[in-house]
Amino acid sequence: MERISCAFLDSLNQSPVELSLDQKREKLPFAIGKSEEGCDIFSGRWVKDELTRPLYEESECPYIQPQLTCQEYGRPDTEYQKWRWQPHGCDLPSFNATLMLETLKGKRMMFVGDSLNRGQCVSMICLLHRLIPEDEKSMETYNNDALTVFRLKNYNATIEFYWAPFLLESNSDNAIVHRISDRIVKKGSINKHGKHWKGVDILVFNTYLWWMTGLEMKILKGSFEDDDKEIIKVSTEDAYRMAMRSMLRWVRKNMDRKKTRVFFTSMSPTHGKSIDWGGKPGENCYNQTTLIEDLNYWGSDSRKSIMKVIGEVFSKSKIPITFLNITQLSSYRKDAHTSIYKKQWNPLTPEQLANPVSYADCVHWCLPGLQDTWNELLFAKLFYP
Repeated sequence: MERISCAFLDSLNQSPVELSLDQKREKLPFAIGKSEEGCDIFSGRWVKDELTRPLYEESECPYIQPQLTCQEYGRPDTEYQKWRWQPHGCDLPSFNATLMLETLKGKRMMFVGDSLNRGQCVSMICLLHRLIPEDEKSMETYNNDALTVFRLKNYNATIEFYWAPFLLESNSDNAIVHRISDRIVKKGSINKHGKHWKGVDILVFNTYLWWMTGLEMKILKGSFEDDDKEIIKVSTEDAYRMAMRSMLRWVRKNMDRKKTRVFFTSMSPTHGKSIDWGGKPGENCYNQTTLIEDLNYWGSDSRKSIMKVIGEVFSKSKIPITFLNITQLSSYRKDAHTSIYKKQWNPLTPEQLANPVSYADCVHWCLPGLQDTWNELLFAKLFYP
């Protein structure tokens, strides 16, 4: 089993959590080899690679949602597509689409979480779909867009995305209309969504951004249908800990560790304050085309306390979940966000048009781009744990 133990770094100007993986003799499902001894694939640097990047073209993958097609919406440069992650002292296995497809035969792969996990799901589809004839694949949505299913018919396989930004039941569960500032999460409610995850062979969870509404979170103790709702406030960290424990309990009860694999993707960083990386006050990811070179960089938007909660809960668990520690390597990529180059669902005001910083999206990532690297890391951990 692959178990996570966490050693926290005292220095605040370093990454707050370093993950070392204890290898047990029990062979993990889907493993065909193991990683190099002492190799931490999440610790490394970005290198320019004009030969092998991007791994596909934006225009050839029709499944990318218009929030992520930066070239289509006018981004003038493509340099953000040409970076490859190079771990220190070892190499990342090349993404082998044929191996991935053969492995998925008769299987279900599902990404569960928020729009960032949807981006990673779409990236995976883009990395694979070229090998599948046009009449052998389809994309459909169900449950008011809560579930998106990409079918690989000749492989009898699916790659799916399920919208559950908190994993638990919440008042933000509508996949279309969920811009709710007063967010409420229901305690002990993971089965509301979890019933849709049963029978999945490779499960990839994420949840972070939606918890970041402030220092406290509202927790519902009864039902959303109750007229008189019992709502308590707890610290964001305690609320997040509750969700992590619920997720681990659900995995223990519902996933067969001899046949299935579960991954958890760490928090995706934002780049909303340029002063974090020594830029001018009042700026953000807009017009950023270079990487952050300080290897110890950690943005103020990434809550170290949440990373610690993940470390604490996972290190006490005997449940084999593989942690995809994408936070630090993504922190260097202030150039890779969608910024203003995306479909705008509402017309922009003259004030916004005059000040692009005001509406730049410094949360989501252009495709192709950074999230393809997340899937290279997922590939590496799936086959070479």
